[in-house]
Amino acid sequence: MSALDRVIQGENIAGFMVEPIQGEAGVMVPDEVFIQRAKEICKKNNVLLIADEVQTGIGRTGALLSVCGNCQCQDHCEKQATYTEPDILILGKALSGGAYPTSAVLANNEIMEVIRPGQHGSTFGGNPVAGQVGMAALEVIREEKLTQNARSLGRVFRERMNQMIENTALVALVRGKGLLNAIVINDTEDSSTAWDICVQLKENGLLAKPTHGNIIRFAPPLVMTLAQLHECCDIIVKTIRQIQDHTKP
Repeated sequence: MSALDRVIQGENIAGFMVEPIQGEAGVMVPDEVFIQRAKEICKKNNVLLIADEVQTGIGRTGALLSVCGNCQCQDHCEKQATYTEPDILILGKALSGGAYPTSAVLANNEIMEVIRPGQHGSTFGGNPVAGQVGMAALEVIREEKLTQNARSLGRVFRERMNQMIENTALVALVRGKGLLNAIVINDTEDSSTAWDICVQLKENGLLAKPTHGNIIRFAPPLVMTLAQLHECCDIIVKTIRQIQDHTKP
């Protein structure tokens, strides 16, 4: 936070855009007060806090929004002490439940009304079909309790992976929140080990992708069941054993 506090004091800084959890970086999860402290620093310096929740929003991390922190309520609740309201919120992907290309930028009137009529245009902006699909997807998230499902299944996944880690030197750690998780392979970033594991995972019936060389991400559908999660974990354990046995001298 000291680096942010130092850099953000520049005269030409208008906003600080951040993923509450960095997905492409390998599911890097900050401590629980990071967003709150970032908001305080931004406010002190008259800088906008912009939360990019394209990957982490709409239930993925076990809360409707990742900036909800450790919120344990059934749905998004601004009264939770851990909730930090960004000045601008960016959503996409899951906003339509995968049924329609939909994205959104949310902010209050003080920010949105800076853009006057005629100053900005978009071919597909304000798409009524996208709006209806987005509202329907949010209803499904709420009615089927998919945020709670992501929260509980995420705990099970990390427990299973930690059990695996105790019995292998090939995987260094697991990290994540809700159903956005990653395992870190005990090898260098320029090695092919994570890629080889993903290829073998595919052969065993599970799709995953490496990122940053030695990290493998897992982001299954939020409608996944407990039985399906255990089936996937079994495949991961089996695959790690196969790779490990193959690489033994």
